Amino acid sequence: PKMEKRSVERLQSGIDARFNYGDMFYSGKIMNMSEKGMFIQTKICLPAGTMFVIMVREEHHLLKMLARVKYSSRARVLHEGMGVEILDTPTYYKEYVDKLRPVHSF
Repeated sequence: PKMEKRSVERLQSGIDARFNYGDMFYSGKIMNMSEKGMFIQTKICLPAGTMFVIMVREEHHLLKMLARVKYSSRARVLHEGMGVEILDTPTYYKEYVDKLRPVHSF
């Protein structure tokens, strides 16, 4: 069986995101996310290693994070987009992900 490389669980989302690279803004949809990274479904795939700022609106706040592209997939799989690593994860982003996490009842 294939080993899972992720150290943290990914949460399914579907949250709209915008990112800025160079002097342009692009949009995408975060298909899944964790405290350390996310997969953004987008038609604009930046090269692996590229650093950029991603923005997510959360109620009345705009969450901004620095991210680095780990890989991109261009229609080889179900969704085209890019897997990104969140650099220097801000506390407010960790709290945001925690709020999305389903509550397990025992």
